[in-house]
Order: sequence, then C-alpha cells, then structure tokens
Amino acid sequence: MKKLANLLVLGLLLSTVWSYGQPTATPKTIGPEKGALMIVGGGSMGPELWSRFVELAGGPTKASIVIIPTAGDDSSATKEPREVERLKSLGVTNITVLHTRDPKVANQESFVAPLKKATGIWFVGGRHWRLADSYLNTLAHKEFNGVLSRGGIIGGTSAGATIQGSFMVRGDTKGNAIMIGDHTQGLDFIHNVTIDQHVLRRNRQFDLIDVIKTHPELLGVGIDEGTAIVVQQNTFDVLGASYVGIYTADQISNNAKYPSGQNSTGGPFFFMSKGQTFDLLTRKVVSQRSANANEPAR
Repeated sequence: MKKLANLLVLGLLLSTVWSYGQPTATPKTIGPEKGALMIVGGGSMGPELWSRFVELAGGPTKASIVIIPTAGDDSSATKEPREVERLKSLGVTNITVLHTRDPKVANQESFVAPLKKATGIWFVGGRHWRLADSYLNTLAHKEFNGVLSRGGIIGGTSAGATIQGSFMVRGDTKGNAIMIGDHTQGLDFIHNVTIDQHVLRRNRQFDLIDVIKTHPELLGVGIDEGTAIVVQQNTFDVLGASYVGIYTADQISNNAKYPSGQNSTGGPFFFMSKGQTFDLLTRKVVSQRSANANEPAR
C-alpha cells in the first residue's frame, strides 16, 4: 500500500509539472454577436466615419440616435453636444441626448426608455471613468447591449472609445497619464480588449506595451486621431486618415516581422491602416489592402 501511495503521489507531481509546462491558451477576443461598434481615436472625424456610423444605425431616415455626453465635465455634459448638429447635417432627425451622473437614475425605466428604441448610441469624449461610474452594471448598461442585440451600432470617440473595451487604460481619477489606475472595468462590448486613443498625435504609441506585459491575455488596440475601427462580430476594419496600433503578448515577446503585411524589422507592436481587416479570434491581419487604393499591397 505504501508503495502504491508513493506511486500515486509521484504521478500527481509529474502531472502537475507537465501541465505547468504547457502553453496557456490566449483568451479569445470576441466582438459583438450582432450589431457593430465604431471606435474612434479622437480628433476630427471625417465625413467617411460619420456616414458609416449613420449607415450602420439604419440610414438617415430610420436612425434613432442616443448621444451620451457623460464623459465630459459638468459644463459640456449639460449643453447640447456638437454631435447633434453633425448628425442633423447628415439628415438624421431622431436624436436624443441622455445624461446622468447617478447610477440610481441610470437604473430607472423612465431614463432608459430612449435606449429601447435606439438604433445607435454615441459616447462623447472626456474622461471614461465618468461613464463607468454612471452606467456600469446598471439598467442603462443592459440597454446599451440591447441596441447591439437588435443589430444597431455603438460608437464613441476618445473616452467614448476606451469605455467600449473590457479593460480601461487611463481610467484613473487622478489623471489620464496613469495607464492602470483606480478604474479599469469598461462596458465590455468587446471582450479581452483594451483601447487607447490619440496614439500618434500625443506620442502614446509605446504606452500599451507595459499594460500588455502586465495583462498578457489582452489585445491592445491603439487608435490615432481621425481614425476608427468598425467591429462586426469577430473582425474589424480600419477607417480614416491615420493608423491603428496592435499590441499582443506574442508580438511583444517575439518582435515578429511583417505582421501587417508591410516590410519591417519587427517590433513590440505594429500598425494597420485604412482598408485592412483584423481577425479578433486569431489576432491576425487578414486583409493586406494598402491604405492607398492606387498602391498595391506589399
């Protein structure tokens, strides 16, 4: 019996050592089952981006858009957002501005009523911890997801971009230079993702590297100004004037060459541009179209 017991213990130890030696599967990055996300890196948005948002919300005559300015400071959150005029210029007439800083209000049926009819939601920029404090795990949060489940679109810029991921960087109430702070839980419309914005404009292209080293399960997406990704199910397309940075634990550790189809010497991240498509499940670029329609992909 003693010999048998020793053999069992030895087997358990060997099994434990073997399991620790196996590679750990990267958690899947998963987009919305239905609907779409438009995630914009801040700055000025060109007509292409606004037109795509309205199109995915059902078109100018059918779109019912809810604008949420809560990320802004008190003054900007209580006056009409400039996005209202922009959407009106595109022919959208059904527009509602929805705002509260009180999660108890965000849990009220009367407050979320416009969301139940919405085909699109737009989160204005500011500080994304304000959005988390107001809406995370409330009835409003449930109805945000309801817009997606009906095939609608959720969009946002700057803070309205970062809030859409599952893990928030720059969410500290003491300042947005702190990458991992006192608010890290996003609204999680796209899972196992952290999103940064204003990346090249504000020289932030290296800031996500340490975040991914600390949280290697995450996909890091850094979006420059005037640029967006449109997420539908498990892929996203790049739109706009600049670039989108991709950060993964494998890329950081291996410094792989040519991941986006362009000549490079490798590095801890790589950039994608307009016309390229990314697969969230494999975390690979699947379309090598050039940003210049007249220039062949390389």
